[in-house]
Amino acid sequence: MARIMLNETSYHGAGCIAEIPGEIQRRGLKKAFVCSDPDLIKFGITSKVTALLDDANIPYAVFSDIKPNPTIENVKSGVEAFRASGADCIVTIGGGSSMDTAKAIGIIITNPEFADVRSLEGVAPTKNPCVPTIAVPTTAGTAAEVTINYVITDVEKKRKFVCVDAHDIPVVAVVDPEMMASMPASLTAATGMDALTHAIEGYITKGAWELTDMFHIKAIEIISRSLRGAVANTADGREGMALGQYIAGMGFSNVGLGVDHSMAHTLSAYYDMPHGKACATLLPAVMAYNADATGEKYREIARAMGVIGVDAMSQEEYRKAAIDAVAKLAEDVGIVCSLRGVAKEEDIHQMSVDAYNDACRPGNPKEVTVEDIEALYRSLM
Repeated sequence: MARIMLNETSYHGAGCIAEIPGEIQRRGLKKAFVCSDPDLIKFGITSKVTALLDDANIPYAVFSDIKPNPTIENVKSGVEAFRASGADCIVTIGGGSSMDTAKAIGIIITNPEFADVRSLEGVAPTKNPCVPTIAVPTTAGTAAEVTINYVITDVEKKRKFVCVDAHDIPVVAVVDPEMMASMPASLTAATGMDALTHAIEGYITKGAWELTDMFHIKAIEIISRSLRGAVANTADGREGMALGQYIAGMGFSNVGLGVDHSMAHTLSAYYDMPHGKACATLLPAVMAYNADATGEKYREIARAMGVIGVDAMSQEEYRKAAIDAVAKLAEDVGIVCSLRGVAKEEDIHQMSVDAYNDACRPGNPKEVTVEDIEALYRSLM
């Protein structure tokens, strides 16, 4: 048996944020809790949405105590702010950080027995859907607007933990490429490579099946042809990435990821490395490690990445071609696949233990040991 969960409604295309007030009103909701990070507020991105709420006379409260890798404390302060606000829905505007914070807040509000944020780790047995949430991504990468996952950082224990909960999915996703146009090139590159990692890991994960393969292959194809343009801030590139990252989310949210994400979560927890950059840095090495457990799938990855003549290649050739195409895309968008000067030798063993214990690791197509993870980290130093 397999299960697919997606948003109740999603909007796509330039200007689709205009649908937000109508969605709130049609659902009989009265006041929004706008969850967005401080930079988006400062640069006037959040106000594109709040101006629409103003025009529709929908009251709202703004919450912006959000860090790039959201923490337990951010979530706790958000829960208090939501309760004080009198809101009955959430509008979350931002990247994975804003959306992950909003998901945790929305779950705790409707499931108060999970007030200890750490209790949400793994597959939490919550009973109630989260507060009705409208998610508006401003980065093309995490696909948090369509996934049943979120990630919180435990600063005290130097670790990130993954929460998987069918109750946390936003009811509405509003994927407007115009909301992504102000992303700097480096963030566009990092989040775009995160989306590619979602698509590739989702395609080769143990839980993959035909329906999710359909999403992942299409996502790889769209991302590989759109990311360079998005980094150069072309309209076509932005539009392609907005769609490609969402399609990847439709897949991986339902079948899981692999050890690239486990290792990336750990790099972010130890060195505050942006999540997308961590994923991208690891991706070619992890793909090479997993290659012999992927059957013919790397041929289809290579084809989707635009490699010509894959049907004439041997298995070894098309596997190498897929890895090379991914490494070339990373290089073209300015990401260096190296941990030199980032990772510290004295941290490697504990980081590898943490990565092994991460919720994404069991989905890896190939069984992996702590020693294997250590070797992968070291290969990039």
